Amino acid sequence: VQLQASGGGTVQPGGSLRLSCAASGFTAAYYAVGWFRQAPGKEREWLSCISGAEDKTTYADSVKGRFSISRDKADNLVLLQMNNLSPEDTAVYYCATDALVRCPVLGGRKAYWGPGTQVTVSS
Repeated sequence: VQLQASGGGTVQPGGSLRLSCAASGFTAAYYAVGWFRQAPGKEREWLSCISGAEDKTTYADSVKGRFSISRDKADNLVLLQMNNLSPEDTAVYYCATDALVRCPVLGGRKAYWGPGTQVTVSS
């Protein structure tokens, strides 16, 4: 099981980015996948989760209405569309799965994590 987040970059406040989480070694559509972020000096923050099978979605209050999680099942991807970004969204973004069907993804000791992707929001 491997996950790889990509799509980060530098964007101006109010801009948008779409992150991709590429899964290999398993069919991501069968399992819950979550997005997290960690800013310098801060604890890891859970952002969103999409469940396996039914694709039910949940969001942290900090991103609700601005971020949207979805799947590209043909390419075994989990996507995170991020709109109306602010400097407070600057962080390294990660995707993870506990290899379970339902959300939440706890991201604990048995979770699978991929390398993160840097998102910087700056004017």
